[in-house]
Amino acid sequence: MVEYRIDRHSGVATYVQIVQQTKQALRLGHLEPGDKLPTAREVVEATAINPNTVLKAYRELEREGLVEARRGLGTFVKRGLGTATADSPLPGELDTWVAKAREAGLDRDDVAALFTAVLEKHFLNQHSQGEPS
Repeated sequence: MVEYRIDRHSGVATYVQIVQQTKQALRLGHLEPGDKLPTAREVVEATAINPNTVLKAYRELEREGLVEARRGLGTFVKRGLGTATADSPLPGELDTWVAKAREAGLDRDDVAALFTAVLEKHFLNQHSQGEPS
């Protein structure tokens, strides 16, 4: 089951954080089709946010076709995202890379900026190569 962590200082709306964290769990295989999301009450108890915020996030996920609400039963994952698998060596390699970056004196923002720059380099090149203009 996913445990939501709300960062009240991020500038990102709380319901968007729930949507993003659910999508991340789907991409990483932590949530799979058929899994039940925590109830709004459970999320409220764990995070001290408004129940309507949780329901708004769940409605957004439902609108995107990722989950479905079953009256009286809860909200269930309808489909997964991405192809990252739990047995992939990539998370370990990335963990090692981040540890090296921290040892080199980089802080969280430095690591995020570096990672984002490399990510954009690779994915912008992928989209610009071989596609019609």
